[in-house]
Amino acid sequence: MTKEELYHLSFQLILYSGNARSLAMEAIYHGKEKDFTNADQKLSEAESELAKAHQFQTQLIQAEASGEEFDIPIILIHAQDHLMTAITLKDLAKEMVDLRKEFLKKEKG
Repeated sequence: MTKEELYHLSFQLILYSGNARSLAMEAIYHGKEKDFTNADQKLSEAESELAKAHQFQTQLIQAEASGEEFDIPIILIHAQDHLMTAITLKDLAKEMVDLRKEFLKKEKG
């Protein structure tokens, strides 16, 4: 994999991870407003963006696993940080929305 390809892959990871992170935050905001339909929709969209990011990450892992060697640019490390943060935030957002749903059920019942 060329350095240019690594940069392209890195920017794709940043793009899709950033989208997922933003969507997860939107889900939290919708959950806070008890708008669970939109919260669930944003979580679903975040999951889709993470799946796209994961495809690019998988390309990198497969290249290395097949014996390809390359220098890791700092931007790739930064991209991996974005991905891991987005995954964590999406998981946390889902838990927060679920807790709000549960709390609302108890409040009503």
